[in-house]
Amino acid sequence: MLCSGSSVAQETGRRAELRAAFTLADSGRLDLSQAARFSSDPLYPWLQATVLAKQIDSAPAPVVQSALDRMGDTPAGRWLRTTWLRETIKREDWSSFRNAWRGSDDALLRCADLQSRSGATDARWVADATQVWLTGESLPDRCNGPLAQLASMGKLDDALRWRRIDLAIEQGEAGLVRYIGKDLAADAALAQSYADYMATPVAAIPSSWPNSPRTQAVITAGLSRLAKRDPEQARGLLAGLAAGAINAEQRGRVAYQVALWTVASYSPGSAARLAAVPESAYDDRLHEWRVREAISRGDDAAALAGIARMGATQRNDSRWQYFEARLRERLGQSSASKALYQKAAQNAGFHGWLAADRLQQPYTLCALEPSTAPTTVSSVANHAGLLRAFDLFVIGRDDAAAREWGTAVKTLTDEQRRVAVQRAIAEGWFDRSVFGMGAVPDDTRHYSLRFPLHHAADIRDHSRANGLDPAWVAGQTRAESSFMPRARSGADARGLMQLLPGTGALTAKRLGLVWEGGESLYEPETNIRLGTAYLRQMLDRFSGLPYLAIAAYNAGPTPVERWRLARPSLEPDFFIEAMPYKETREYVARVLAFSVVYDWRLNGDATPLSERMLGRLPTDRGARRPFACTNMSVQTQ
Repeated sequence: MLCSGSSVAQETGRRAELRAAFTLADSGRLDLSQAARFSSDPLYPWLQATVLAKQIDSAPAPVVQSALDRMGDTPAGRWLRTTWLRETIKREDWSSFRNAWRGSDDALLRCADLQSRSGATDARWVADATQVWLTGESLPDRCNGPLAQLASMGKLDDALRWRRIDLAIEQGEAGLVRYIGKDLAADAALAQSYADYMATPVAAIPSSWPNSPRTQAVITAGLSRLAKRDPEQARGLLAGLAAGAINAEQRGRVAYQVALWTVASYSPGSAARLAAVPESAYDDRLHEWRVREAISRGDDAAALAGIARMGATQRNDSRWQYFEARLRERLGQSSASKALYQKAAQNAGFHGWLAADRLQQPYTLCALEPSTAPTTVSSVANHAGLLRAFDLFVIGRDDAAAREWGTAVKTLTDEQRRVAVQRAIAEGWFDRSVFGMGAVPDDTRHYSLRFPLHHAADIRDHSRANGLDPAWVAGQTRAESSFMPRARSGADARGLMQLLPGTGALTAKRLGLVWEGGESLYEPETNIRLGTAYLRQMLDRFSGLPYLAIAAYNAGPTPVERWRLARPSLEPDFFIEAMPYKETREYVARVLAFSVVYDWRLNGDATPLSERMLGRLPTDRGARRPFACTNMSVQTQ
């Protein structure tokens, strides 16, 4: 599967030349004639597309169309086609738009298509324009012209306007209701009144409103929208509604929103708001919140009753099997709790391993390895799309690489896909361990693929320098960036351990290091050095308790301090489950579970998860947890 030493050297030289060429193309210093030097290279279409995209505002239409014709329906062709279509819209070059158009779900492009056909408004055009119109969301300004033309043809009547208003009501889009409603011939005032109520519900329902399903939908949408920002006000307005204002199902939907946005911050009255929701309105999300609310105030009986009300599928998830067992154990129901622990412990994951700790038994883990069949390995090694993806990734064209990967994996069997992930990891493309896995249940058992080991020396050295377990730091890195040094979040967190530049600067200053700017966080050793130091800072701030330090790393220390003050007596497993932030709740469990996997990969056994949460790392080998592949049900990790 791996290239020989000589081929690797040749690839390195070729890739270096391609990287330089793409860099020139990005800066506008490479033209098509210069790019033609690479015309026999598999990446030439991407280089050509990059040159044209950089010069798209001045590119001659025949040149671009010729390139598109040659590229066809390839990842490079599709990317350039979208870029070119948007340019033809700017130019209002509808002939070139028509030549390049191949259909799209993008609203802007669909409306440009309508505009390009505005001289031939046949039945097909009317049907396409009507389909664009019927959405509960706002449309781009580009759609105004075609839709105005639809109206001028007499094809956009009040019935169609009300159909779109109904869709906007479902989406809670008060502004869109107002915008569409102003053009109603007979009922513009009614639509404006509906929009006013959706934006700011009031106690008195206007007497002019008809008693209709639409009016009921408006009241429901308005109160549900209000519940997100002021659940108590929404509750009061709901209670004051006349009996027939909305039906029972709609009352349940509003009560659901009131309860959800009350309990999400554990506000006073959460239990009462949950109790006011009819069981028919409960879904998995609210069932979980009912249990968390009871856990947060230490009411074991209420939490157990909440689990009992879950549907069978949800209740049989290892998370709720574990917590039902814990609650029954605390209530003295030892035999029932043991049976539930045994069920939960069959799952490889956070709650399954916590259950195994309660039983003092080995952790379930049934590992698989990717195929070594020569035909499978060869098919991946010679797959043109994958080879382009790997080349593009190595030379830093991450978006293009992902596009090629996405197209290529659609043609692979599951075995081939896993071998492709293995090859990607060998190329340093570690996030394929996430984005290339999970298509089928057995993927979860391929731990060597899902949990790559990289930067091991830096992780080991800086972990030890900060008194941290290397398996924890590896697990945190896997959760943060999937070991991608160039990873950058929407919040501007950067690098392997996803540090914000401000955090990096403060940590560097605290360590007496020269801060070399935010770009330095993309350097693996620098990122790991600063990330482990910051993690140590959080650990010290939170009394040496890793589960709190992990939460603070994700959510920031201030919310965690607040949660700790609010629920000081909760045990770690219950505290984690009661965290208000879904992202942080899942993140903490994920990092701790990943730490167990890396402990196993590094050492063959693991610190018990219940000890790891508390920062206790036993030195006695006999106190560590072995792994076994027995009685496995579902791999959840």
